[in-house]
Amino acid sequence: MPLNDDARHGSVAPVEKAAARRRLRRLSHSLDSAIALPGGYRVGWDGAIGLIPGIGDLVGAALSSYIVLEARRLGVPLVVLLHMSINVLIETAVGVIPVVGDLFDFIWKANRRNVQLLESHLDDPGRARGRSSLVVAVMIALMGLVIAALIALALWLLGLLASVL
Repeated sequence: MPLNDDARHGSVAPVEKAAARRRLRRLSHSLDSAIALPGGYRVGWDGAIGLIPGIGDLVGAALSSYIVLEARRLGVPLVVLLHMSINVLIETAVGVIPVVGDLFDFIWKANRRNVQLLESHLDDPGRARGRSSLVVAVMIALMGLVIAALIALALWLLGLLASVL
C-alpha cells in the first residue's frame, strides 16, 4: 500500500506546524525583507550576503535550503519541493553573475516565494500541487530546449571545424 506524504514524513502536530510557519516567516523576512531602503523598498540579508565574492551565493543557497528541508519535514509533496528548489536554484544561478546577479538577488526573493508555497500547501494542498506541477513541467521543458540548443550549437561548431580542416 503506497504511503501518503504524512506517513512518509511522520505526522506533524498542528501546533508544531503553526510554530514552523511562524519560524519560517521570520527567517524569510530576515533573508528577503529585513532591511528598509529609501522609497519603501525592502531587501534582506540573503542579497547582502550574496555580495560577498566567491561564497556569498553559496551561503545564501544553504540558508534558503533550510526552508525547503523544513517543508519536507512538514510533509510537502515532492512536486512542491521541486518548485521550491527551482526558486532557490534560479536565485543562486543568476546570483553568481556580477552586479546583475546581485540586483536579481534583491528582487527575486526566493525565500518569501517558498514560504508562500509552503503555506499554500498547508492551506490548500491540491491547489499548491497543481500550480507547482505546472511550474516544474515548464522548467523541465525549458531545460530540454536549452540542452537541445546546446547540442545543436555543438554539432554546428563541429561541422564548421570539420569544414575548415
